[in-house]
Amino acid sequence: MTDRKDLKLELLAPAGDMEKLRTAILFGADAVYFGGQIGSLRAGAGNLSVDEIREAMDFIHDHGCKGYMTLNIYAHNDDIPVLRDYIGKIKDIPIDAFLVSDPGVMGLIKEQIPDAEIHLSTQANTTNYLTAAFWVNQGVKRIVAAREMSLAELTEMRRQLPEDIEIEAFMHGAMCISYSGRCLLSNFMAGRDANRGACTHPCRWKYSLVEEQRPGEYYPIEEDARGSYIMNSRDLCMIDCIPDLVNAGVTSFKIEGRMKSMYYVATVVSAYRSAIDKYLADPDNYVYDPTDFAELCKASHREFTHGFYYHKPTDKDQNYLTSDYTRDYSFVGLVRTTDEKTGLTTVEQRNKFSVGDTIEIFGPMTPYYEEVIEEMYDEEGNPVESAPHPQQILKIRFKRVPEENFIMRRKKDQ
Repeated sequence: MTDRKDLKLELLAPAGDMEKLRTAILFGADAVYFGGQIGSLRAGAGNLSVDEIREAMDFIHDHGCKGYMTLNIYAHNDDIPVLRDYIGKIKDIPIDAFLVSDPGVMGLIKEQIPDAEIHLSTQANTTNYLTAAFWVNQGVKRIVAAREMSLAELTEMRRQLPEDIEIEAFMHGAMCISYSGRCLLSNFMAGRDANRGACTHPCRWKYSLVEEQRPGEYYPIEEDARGSYIMNSRDLCMIDCIPDLVNAGVTSFKIEGRMKSMYYVATVVSAYRSAIDKYLADPDNYVYDPTDFAELCKASHREFTHGFYYHKPTDKDQNYLTSDYTRDYSFVGLVRTTDEKTGLTTVEQRNKFSVGDTIEIFGPMTPYYEEVIEEMYDEEGNPVESAPHPQQILKIRFKRVPEENFIMRRKKDQ
C-alpha cells in the first residue's frame, strides 16, 4: 500500500502543437510532453520550433506546470551530428526533463546540458526492476513503464527502486500491438520507420489470407464480410482504476495522443482531472464516479481495455471488426472573446452548426452545460442561419456567457 501522506499525482498530457499544449495546461494537466522538429517519435504531429519551445516553456511555467521534451528516437549514425547541433540550439531553454530511449542520445544531451533531468521513454521497454535500476545508475530520474507491465510488476518495481525515482505509466490512449512501439511492420510495408517517428500504423489495417497455390484468392481470417483486423487493439482506459495505479506506486499518469485533436486533449484531460481531484480530496473514501467516464467518451475513441494491468490481453482486448473510432460528438466551436457592451460572444467555428442546434459548452474546471443557438451573426454583423465554413468567425448571443477558451460541441444525432 502506497503511503498517501503528501501524495502528489501528476496528470501528464500530450501536446502535439502549441494550441494543444495551451489547451492541455488550461484544462488541468500538471505537465505536458511535446516534441521538437527533430528527434521525436511523432513526426506527423505539429511539433514545435525552437522559438515555440521557448514560448511554450514560458507559458507552462507561468501556469505552475512542467514541460517534458521527447528526444526518443532510436538514432542511426547520420542522426548523431544533426541531434548534436539541435541540442545545442535548445540547451539554454529551461525544459524540465527530456524523454529519451537511446543511450547515445542520452549521452548527447548530458554532453551539452550536464544537469538535464532524464526520463526513460517507454520505447526503452523497461519491464523489470533490474533494468530500471540499471537506468537509474545512468542518471535517469523517472522510469516510464512499458505498457506490458502489470500492476503487480509495477508494485515490485516501486519496492526495489530508490524512493526519489518516479514511475510514470500510461493511463489512457492507443495501445501498440508491438512491444512498447518496437515495431518493424511500418518500415517493412511502407518504408517508414516507427522507431524514428514515422509509423503508418499497419496494425490497424484490414488483412486477409492468401494460399500459396491460389494467388488472387483472398480469404478473411475471421468469417466476417468486413474482413478482419487481427492486430487492432482496443484503447487503454484506466479512469476507473486510479487507486490501483496509486497503490502500485505510479505518480505520473500519462495520456497518449500527440497526434490527437485539441478537442480530444481538452475532453480527456478534463475527465481525468475531475477523477484525480476527487481521489485526492479523500483517498481513503474515494468512489469512482462514472460521469467522468461518460465525459471521456465524448472524445473520439475505440472500445476500451485495461491493457496488461490486470492480466495478459485476450481476444476481449482486440477489435476484430473495425479500426474505426466512435465519434458521437463534433467539436463545433472555440470561444474567443465576449463583448460586454453587446453581450455577443466571438466564436471560431471548427465544424458546421446551425441556429436551433443544442450545443454543449465546457471549459477549464467547468462542467458542461447546454445552450440552444437562437441567434448568430457573421463578422459584419449580418444574421446567419448556419456556420459551414472552416474557422469562420461568428458572433453568438448566449444566455450564459462562456469564457475565453471554452469549447462548444454538438451531439451528432441532432
